[in-house]
Amino acid sequence: MANVSVIQRHAHLAGAVKLEFVNGREGKIAKAVLTAISNTRRGSGDAREEESTAIQWTLWGKQAENAAQYLGKGSHVNVAGRVRNNNYERGGERVYTMAFTAEEVDYLDSRADRVVQQGRQEGGAGQEEQAPAAPAVEPASGGRNGTVKGRKGAKSPEQAPAKVSAEETDDIPF
Repeated sequence: MANVSVIQRHAHLAGAVKLEFVNGREGKIAKAVLTAISNTRRGSGDAREEESTAIQWTLWGKQAENAAQYLGKGSHVNVAGRVRNNNYERGGERVYTMAFTAEEVDYLDSRADRVVQQGRQEGGAGQEEQAPAAPAVEPASGGRNGTVKGRKGAKSPEQAPAKVSAEETDDIPF
């Protein structure tokens, strides 16, 4: 069976990531489902139309756990994965569906954007607390399956420059 690659760029999540644990060959495995919506604009002037495309992606393992932890409604992502046909019988009729499995998810929101979104989801107007940084995890095998990347140019907490308060700068001799 051939796989077809699908890339969804500059999408936003329609809702929270739904995480569950299912029985796999080697015990319990995390499975997450997210719905990403991409908007495309066609035409110009008064004839300009906007078309939305929603895709329901399935994520597995650590990638599913990370998505559930760091993504929420409105989060911006790029998703690359594969699509395959799922055909089955229901009530004597043949049902044709497509299944989208994510292989790579790029988190496009900054840490500040995530804090604001979390505040909105929790009912606040935007809290000043620091959210954990998005993970930058690459599998040891070098493959794309399970890859989660943070925003391009984002630094890990160890690489981030230290913040200096105004009081600390008064003692600097220059």
